[in-house]
Amino acid sequence: MSPPVAPPGWSRWLVPPAALAIHLSIGQAYAWSVFKPPLEAALGLSGTQSALPFQLGIVMLGLSAAFGGTLVERNGPRWAMTVALICFSSGFLLSALGAATEQYWLIVFGYGFVGGIGLGVGYISPVSTLIKWFPDRPGMATGIAIMGFGGGALIASPWSAQMLDSFGTDSSGIALAFLVHGLSYAVFMTLGVLLVRVPRARIAVPSAGEAADAPPKETGAGAGVPDTAPRVSARDAVRTPQFWLLWVVLCTNVTAGIGILEKAAPMITDFFAGSSTPVSVSAAAGFVALLSAANMAGRIGWSTTSDLIGRKNIYRVYLGVGAVMYALIALFGDDSKPLFVLCAVVVLSFYGGGFATVPAYLKDLFGTYQVGAIHGRLLTAWSLAGVLGPLIVNWIADHQEDAGKHGAELYTLSFLIMIGLLAVGFVANELVRPVHPRHHVAAPGKEPADDRREQPAA
Repeated sequence: MSPPVAPPGWSRWLVPPAALAIHLSIGQAYAWSVFKPPLEAALGLSGTQSALPFQLGIVMLGLSAAFGGTLVERNGPRWAMTVALICFSSGFLLSALGAATEQYWLIVFGYGFVGGIGLGVGYISPVSTLIKWFPDRPGMATGIAIMGFGGGALIASPWSAQMLDSFGTDSSGIALAFLVHGLSYAVFMTLGVLLVRVPRARIAVPSAGEAADAPPKETGAGAGVPDTAPRVSARDAVRTPQFWLLWVVLCTNVTAGIGILEKAAPMITDFFAGSSTPVSVSAAAGFVALLSAANMAGRIGWSTTSDLIGRKNIYRVYLGVGAVMYALIALFGDDSKPLFVLCAVVVLSFYGGGFATVPAYLKDLFGTYQVGAIHGRLLTAWSLAGVLGPLIVNWIADHQEDAGKHGAELYTLSFLIMIGLLAVGFVANELVRPVHPRHHVAAPGKEPADDRREQPAA
């Protein structure tokens, strides 16, 4: 399937909605917790077992993004979005069959394995295309799209809950809800497949006298991009220290954020269980929705800010201020609900912002040449963090509870570990430097980069 080329006059502002159609759909993954209690009751599962589809989905997201990144670059965004549509929707259909027949392994395979492939390929499908359409505002462009992944749960969570109320929470009701999800997301993702386009050539940044939303000019292959812009292949990128430093940065930031997100409702309930005003079930659900909104807002807000203050500086905020937020929760969180909520909201906004900013950070370091493939390889950090974050918080909380502790004491040690991880990420970010010219690929018609040429700061 050849990439669809934009006709003359095509507005670049039609590309972010195409990306949003994909990301809002696959962002349903963050609403998996809605299905956990019904599955546990209907199929006799433990909490650990009911989390398996989500955990496997996140693992497959990172692995499929890593292995499929080069194919996405080669075949283009429409091919990638089509693969994502087929896998993600098929995952729900297989899960529907598994629920109807009460075969939980089929739900794990369908949602976690097959659907997880759709998550990974769909997640990276628009990244390099957006960066090529918006060379002047890469952080904003990728933030708009990746915002959808964080905000998908805001749609999917109440929608799923309403379906379970209507269809029932037994195995047949869950199966019907899975079926409706699979068919509905197939239709919605098709809109993105049909709408996406790639630029006819490298595009120029709109000049000061032009409207920012004007269609970019079609120009020759280097217009709008400085001659010194790096061109690094995905194969060479993984051989650089910059790639692995960013891998550590992303892994630590995601681990810290997902540690709260995965256990948000029981966490806030535990923190204030012994207070005069305990948190109700509905209030805990509202807290989860608020964190999802912060996750979504951080993806567009912080990534756009990175275009103004720079990628390294914004990650200093994510990691440094994030550590301070965790320290405040650990020390004073059970004394004040507003403080607890505020700190958690800030941490989740950094969690979302980190995802949205990293493609632009990669573009700054490695150029747009194979940025989608490089991004896919970097997302293996998410695979590890998706297991590590929940494992740290849940395992420690379980052991603390066995030791007779309760309330905020269940989480103090895990929060201290998160602070340590964020400190490691902060140091890794400080060590990032420009990529050495020996890793650069010569642009067509140009000489290879001179090793002696001085490079600009990252």
